[in-house]
Amino acid sequence: MLMKIVVCDDCVEDLQYIEGLLQKYTKSASSAGLVVDKYIDAATLYDRIQEGERAEIYILDMIMAERTGIDIGSLIRKARGDSVIIYITSSDDYALEAYGVHAVRYLLKPVSEESFFEAMDSALSSLKGRRRLMFIVKTKAGTVGVPYSEIEYIENYSRTLSISLADGEHIRSIFIRKSFDEEIREIAGDKSFVQVHKSFLINMEYVKKLDQGEVVMDSGKHIPVSKTRAADVKKAYLLFLSECYR
Repeated sequence: MLMKIVVCDDCVEDLQYIEGLLQKYTKSASSAGLVVDKYIDAATLYDRIQEGERAEIYILDMIMAERTGIDIGSLIRKARGDSVIIYITSSDDYALEAYGVHAVRYLLKPVSEESFFEAMDSALSSLKGRRRLMFIVKTKAGTVGVPYSEIEYIENYSRTLSISLADGEHIRSIFIRKSFDEEIREIAGDKSFVQVHKSFLINMEYVKKLDQGEVVMDSGKHIPVSKTRAADVKKAYLLFLSECYR
């Protein structure tokens, strides 16, 4: 199966250098099926994503004219939650912003072949893991499998599961006979998820901000964090962030 990689950098020399690293990586890792699209104009890439074009992996410069790497990363997260983002930039001033779009790596120029290959290994591993994991939901229309990576949060709503997806879609289960804790037991064990309240399980990939008493999701949804879980939620979120940027 073909896998699309988009590289965007407004410096021609850097764009060519990254393309060369990708060619070496494809040969050394036997990663057949990688298709590379290059953009020197960040605004053009931004427009293409808005129009519905998608890629599995995005390798982005951070500081570009008209649209920054964070602008593009934020749009990618809204458009397709399971795409992987790698930043390669000349400044470490934007590492905190990169946390917000959950990039798998933040590399400083000039990037070494070793660190680039490691970042690509991590990106491919992340994609493979996300594709395998599915949350099975029984709905009135039948049984539905929802990729973990597309779930923003799950709510226990009047004895049903309300699954909110990153693209704005909502899936409602039929009446659940087990407790909410039992229904979400398997997915709650995934490192990207944490139960913040007796009625809410969130995907930390889509957390915009963790405040006292609540968490704000990328969709703008404010989800309560119970007092009894607050310390554990904060610890889980910090651990999640640290693992993203090892």
